[in-house]
Amino acid sequence: MQRIPEPDLMDDKAQARAYAEADFTEPHENFITLFKGQWPGRAISGRVLDLGCGPADISIRFARAFPDCTVEGVDGAAEMLACGAGAVAAAGMSHRIDLSHCYLPSERLMQQSYEAVISNSLLHHLIEPMTLWRTIAACTKSDVASGTPVFVMDLMRPQNHNEAKHFVSSYAGEEPAILQHDFYHSLLAAYTVDEVREQLNAAGLHALKVEAASDRHLIVAGLL
Repeated sequence: MQRIPEPDLMDDKAQARAYAEADFTEPHENFITLFKGQWPGRAISGRVLDLGCGPADISIRFARAFPDCTVEGVDGAAEMLACGAGAVAAAGMSHRIDLSHCYLPSERLMQQSYEAVISNSLLHHLIEPMTLWRTIAACTKSDVASGTPVFVMDLMRPQNHNEAKHFVSSYAGEEPAILQHDFYHSLLAAYTVDEVREQLNAAGLHALKVEAASDRHLIVAGLL
């Protein structure tokens, strides 16, 4: 099935609210579990960059999982960030999580360096995926001997429309219609493992490896 792009930003107020209020406990906790599984026992401290943080649920979970770090979450959707700011405050994490509005590529970000870079469900929104990989390459700390952890999780495009519809009914059948609609179109916009591998090779990020993490997710991980 050919990829069908969707809009870069999820900046409709109703859409942002529905996404922020949805229960993503299982996939978002799995994000943290898979991150820890990549580097068992590794403590994460210092500044962590969360690219495409949305309403900041993963930013909050990551900060809780690694209490010695601070998280900078960035997103291009102001409505998502507004929901995220409320969630961060409610979680009592305002002193450790900073959310900012920016679009990629961002010269400001690419002049910074971080102790870890994470991203969830941003890649499939990007018409030009190299924007993500160039940002990650610029933001990692090249002077760290042990390498900077990079962990990206995203949807993986199904083989056909029927499989996409099956995923929607299986994993989002009880969600509001707007979330089912977005999930379906996000699946159609997602990249395959082979496509992401080609992107990484083109970016020269040979230390990052991509693999399927579930029937509908892929992960990219490695030390830069």
